[in-house]
Amino acid sequence: MSVHKKLMQARVNLQKTEMKKSGLNKFAGYSYFELGDFIPHIQTIFQEVGLCGVVSYNTEYAQLCITDVDDGTVIVVTSPMAEANLKGAHPIQNLGAVESYQRRYLWMTAMEIVEHDIIDSSPEVEIKKEEPKPKLKATGKPPALIEGKDEKAHWYLKVTAEPGTSIEEWVSLVVDMTKMGLGEVGSEADIMNLFTLNRVIFDRLKAEDEVSHKALMLEFKNAKDKLKG
Repeated sequence: MSVHKKLMQARVNLQKTEMKKSGLNKFAGYSYFELGDFIPHIQTIFQEVGLCGVVSYNTEYAQLCITDVDDGTVIVVTSPMAEANLKGAHPIQNLGAVESYQRRYLWMTAMEIVEHDIIDSSPEVEIKKEEPKPKLKATGKPPALIEGKDEKAHWYLKVTAEPGTSIEEWVSLVVDMTKMGLGEVGSEADIMNLFTLNRVIFDRLKAEDEVSHKALMLEFKNAKDKLKG
């Protein structure tokens, strides 16, 4: 049996497995799969069909190499690296967060794990039917972190999107990184800096996914109200 056939069998076996989503995005109101929800199932299935998956990283890419333990043939799933640079987090913590995201996305891609669109879990958001709007392509690169001694520099989000990165992955990363930033704010000035210095990113988020943008703007308001209270 070839590595491709074994991987296909593993996907089918995983689809027959009952998995529960333990992750919850309270801001956008949807549940999602965390690594622990599917990795144990995948490892058991891989052992049964004769596959081994190993994730590795370098400065440009993260890779998941799936090897047929019988004949040594390999399938490689690749994802461009991204960076997280936020106030209050050590470099190793930022690196660990990025690697966790990459592992999750690589395994979901390899095993064709599908999650419901966040609209399914957001009945409180009114969705108006409009004519299709032009979409931005995923080849653009939002502003990089400005280096230097600028006291506002740590509020810049650095989100890189190389060709091949899906819009859904980019949106998810922007939302999660912004959540981390809002968790670190200590004043209304911090909130304003986080918003204004990344306005280009949030404008693109609105063009790509209006529902996620609306939910994220509500979180900015809630963070400001919390400081006032």
